[in-house]
Amino acid sequence: MSIATIGAFAIGEFSEAVAVMIFYQVGELLQDYAVDKSKASIKSLLNIRPDYANVKRNNEIIKVNPEEVNIEEIIIVKPGERIPLDGIIIDGKSMIDTSALTGESVPKSVKAQDEVLSGCINKNGLLEVKVTKKFKESTVNKMLELVQNASDKKAQTENFITKFAKIYTPVVVLIAFIIATIPSIFFGNFAQWLYRALSFLVVSCPCALVISIPLGFFAGIGRSAKAGVLIKGGNYLEALSKINTLVFDKTGTLTKGVFEVQSINPINISKDELIKLVAHAESYSTHPIANSIKKAYAKQINNSIISNVQEIAGLGIEAIVEEKNILVGNEKLMLQKNINYIKSKEVGTVLYVAINKEFAGTILISDEIKENTKTVLNSLKQHYIAKTVMLTGDKKEIAEDVAKKLEIDEVYSELLPDKKVKKVEELLNNKNKNKTLAFVGDGINDSPALAVSDVGIAMGALGSDAAIEAADIVIMTDELSKIETAIKISKKTMKIVKENIIFSIVVKIAILILTAIGFSNMWQAVFADVGVSILAVLNVVLRKEYI
Repeated sequence: MSIATIGAFAIGEFSEAVAVMIFYQVGELLQDYAVDKSKASIKSLLNIRPDYANVKRNNEIIKVNPEEVNIEEIIIVKPGERIPLDGIIIDGKSMIDTSALTGESVPKSVKAQDEVLSGCINKNGLLEVKVTKKFKESTVNKMLELVQNASDKKAQTENFITKFAKIYTPVVVLIAFIIATIPSIFFGNFAQWLYRALSFLVVSCPCALVISIPLGFFAGIGRSAKAGVLIKGGNYLEALSKINTLVFDKTGTLTKGVFEVQSINPINISKDELIKLVAHAESYSTHPIANSIKKAYAKQINNSIISNVQEIAGLGIEAIVEEKNILVGNEKLMLQKNINYIKSKEVGTVLYVAINKEFAGTILISDEIKENTKTVLNSLKQHYIAKTVMLTGDKKEIAEDVAKKLEIDEVYSELLPDKKVKKVEELLNNKNKNKTLAFVGDGINDSPALAVSDVGIAMGALGSDAAIEAADIVIMTDELSKIETAIKISKKTMKIVKENIIFSIVVKIAILILTAIGFSNMWQAVFADVGVSILAVLNVVLRKEYI
């Protein structure tokens, strides 16, 4: 642009020289405005950083920097304040606004013993919170780091344009020099050929590509963050748009990861009586299965009717409840105690119950599938995904039952973490080379698989720190529907980016040819550069909210 402007002055084309400068600056201003506006959706997330924490020390409440608060200390969060650190509520109840983290507009009700995350806003109640993580490890700080570092990881398209511009610029300057000198030697009229060369330079300026493409990725990453999906860089946004194989961990991802009583099957006794006797027999156990039984009973345990509780390792429990001998356990317990039982055909953890040496029925306990999981998977397969796969360490019959219910294409069970990684690597080797594979998980044992896949997606809000660190994309809630949202955003972003690339290149090549052979002037050259840049930027800005 500088060479073209100086050259235009040199040959007396003053109005066109001034036009080049004016329109170029107008274009730059509009581009700067668009970039700032697009980045604003990302920068606005920085407002979630808490400025202070009200901490209880020596029977006083003092205001300190959140970084100075230690684990186990008690902080006070007043109505209207932002929760500064992750912790567990020890007193109080309130509604909290989680929109900054999850993208959900509906406030969440919390009470004593509930976990709260930093970055959320306390709406109406006074909360006393025991801190569980230092500020550097808190949800809000990790989120800020992910967002701030996102622009450092460029997509292949962005990297290509950057490299392209470095080679392209000296090449077009050389071509412009040739246009100005060689033809004038043979045909004369140096001023005319110099004018064409200067116009050629103006057209060839790659502003539209260099500005609009990163701008498109800024818009996509910012839009995702608003929806509660943190994408760690443009490269992952681009990879997300090419996904055709989606691999899921089971527990905590497709299922809730919590044991629930699914069915009570009594024989010669009522359901209420059976669950009552079993809950009392299991009352002293802290095992997740025992907890699920007590939760299903949902009444006060009467310790006065319980005696002689004995845990039989690997088999179950024997106890006296209301002067009745209660046996609760697996099939091996029934066989050992010579109980004539009926084998259950249900899939899951089956508890066999005997009362006074007589078989009294079964209770089925299993991990419950998350709401809307099947609907989300069906929608993903209908619109975006060619194949779904489930990997789990659970038993084969349980894994196959879940896979059948969710209509998952392939299932691999009884896998240790290292076997999960090998299976992911095998799937990567067998996939279409132009497509990508994403692994979705939430546990610490999923971290290696998240790291080795093309795109690692962590269910962030309830997931482990290790999984969040290893993942490329973090879902701030445990909603699988956010995956579909993220893929939709990535595909729309890439569509806009490709539109800008094709439009910019086609217009520039056309005007470059016309300029070189003398069929266009400086005004058309200015349009080919500044005009195309503005149109490409507007294509991103005006459609940003529809991504």
